[in-house]
Amino acid sequence: MKDFIKFTFATLVGLILAGIVMFFIGISTMTAMLSGTGGETVVKDNSLMKLTLEGTLSERVQSNPLDKLMGGSGESYGLNDILSSIKKAKENEQIKGIYIEAGSFGANFASLQEIRNALLDFKSTGKFIYAYSDNYPQSLYYLSSVADTIMLNPQGMIDWRGLAGHILFYKEALDKLGVEMQIFKVGTYKSAVEPYIETKMSDANREQVQAYIGDIWSEMSQAVSDARNISVEDLNRLTDNGVAFGEGKDFVLANMIDTLVYKNDVGKVLKRKMGIDEDDDLNILSLSDMINVKRNVPKDKSGQIVAVYYASGGIDSGESSPLMGAEEIVSSKVIKDLKKLQEDEDVKAVVLRVNSPGGSAFGSEQIWYAIEELKKEKPVIVSMGDYAASGGYYISAGADYILAEPTTLTGSIGIFGMFPNTSKLTNKLGITFDMAKTNTFADMANMSLMGFPLGVPGRGMNPAEKEKMQTMINRGYELFVSRCAEGRNMTTDAIKAIAEGRVWTGVRAKELGLVDELGGIGRALEIAVERAGVETYTLVEYPAQQSFFDNLLNGGASAYLEARVMKRKLGAWYPTFVMLDNLQSTDPIQARLPYDIDIR
Repeated sequence: MKDFIKFTFATLVGLILAGIVMFFIGISTMTAMLSGTGGETVVKDNSLMKLTLEGTLSERVQSNPLDKLMGGSGESYGLNDILSSIKKAKENEQIKGIYIEAGSFGANFASLQEIRNALLDFKSTGKFIYAYSDNYPQSLYYLSSVADTIMLNPQGMIDWRGLAGHILFYKEALDKLGVEMQIFKVGTYKSAVEPYIETKMSDANREQVQAYIGDIWSEMSQAVSDARNISVEDLNRLTDNGVAFGEGKDFVLANMIDTLVYKNDVGKVLKRKMGIDEDDDLNILSLSDMINVKRNVPKDKSGQIVAVYYASGGIDSGESSPLMGAEEIVSSKVIKDLKKLQEDEDVKAVVLRVNSPGGSAFGSEQIWYAIEELKKEKPVIVSMGDYAASGGYYISAGADYILAEPTTLTGSIGIFGMFPNTSKLTNKLGITFDMAKTNTFADMANMSLMGFPLGVPGRGMNPAEKEKMQTMINRGYELFVSRCAEGRNMTTDAIKAIAEGRVWTGVRAKELGLVDELGGIGRALEIAVERAGVETYTLVEYPAQQSFFDNLLNGGASAYLEARVMKRKLGAWYPTFVMLDNLQSTDPIQARLPYDIDIR
């Protein structure tokens, strides 16, 4: 009997171990099959790069085969991959042009501007760009207007309507729940708290939103005007007359497009441009193909490194999920990474790529100090992406040199704190609490801060507590202002005159002295190389991205599946749910932009 039990137990253990091994082999095989071989792409003569814009854009992406298995909508693209692919297409003599196929693309304006500038640089070699869409969203029409020939489906449209900034307000919902947000802030324009205490924009917030969407629209209109030889005045007249609701022939007459073509016939147009017979195949290189094209440059043997460090997402905001494509700046990790770069003698300069609306004021201060230490050893150049505002500007301010795109949203120098008073809700529910305490402020710690309803339901602040909290917020603001003044070599009064939490576009920030130059990450690298004084170097991106398989082993699969279910159930409400859910892990003292402003 003992031998039977031992044999049975050994068999079960063996089956379990074999199952685990087979599971990992299966996952590895699936990943390889879905991800492709990853081998070097061979570029044939007379090739065409195809840039399909359908999905979402991030600074960098983690490939995720699970998304394909789970029916994910659209691709996820890395801005770094797109920019490097366009550059390789420019340098490769066998690639004759780029074909843009525009769909529905989740990207912000500064990133689109950076891609568009890269495409203009590509055209400077004499190579061509053609673009097609069934229906152009106005952001992708702006990008596609760089093309030599713009094609549109005969039954399609260009959604050219102008920009509007949308903000969701939660005050009435919170009132119905019995939750009052107690607000402490510095900055007339610091509007991140408004959704919780107002039902519409304040006059100051409306002023700043109107100003920066006006700046972005001016950039877009001027770019299209230059590309299509249509005056800005005529573009605005077309916009106000409802050109977006017109027919295909209206867009041709307005010179917004060149020709009407059904998608099935686009291949014929491209073949004629490439000088290829209709019976022959086009040599088309997708973005994934281009990522695996090697640049024809000599391999650097100097050992010298110019580092690009990506700081993308909210600062200590609890949003990180690599398999879902979410990005977060974890201050403790960034500090460690920057210290390693500081101590690495091979690293000669650092480009800090900031794409952040801000977040924890405390985390921002810690990163600021790490950058101060880093720049004692080597040049630090900041390249701003879509956002580098509030805490995102805090961590940028001390750099040796700052660049932004004209449409980057930056500034927002201000601080706020939000603390919910849930007493009305707990009274409705019939929940009471009591306590004993030794000192005046001992029970403040028992009030739920950003985590209700997961925190302990509590009372509102009394006048003495409110006074102390406002004093702490004021102190944080003065520190923020002093960091900006020191970094920009300006007086605190000069900073305060343009602070107050006001959001500026990159073009305004340049005029005000908050940034040094307008440009993208490519220009930032040029300056870093100049300041490092190196002729040969290897470009290395940090932090190193974990492979899909490593993320899976580190618990990413369960988080991914949970998020996929919630996203499918909530639909368009999913971003709002994530924002509210993250409040429980968010530092109550914040330096960040409004949570949910939507510009489109």
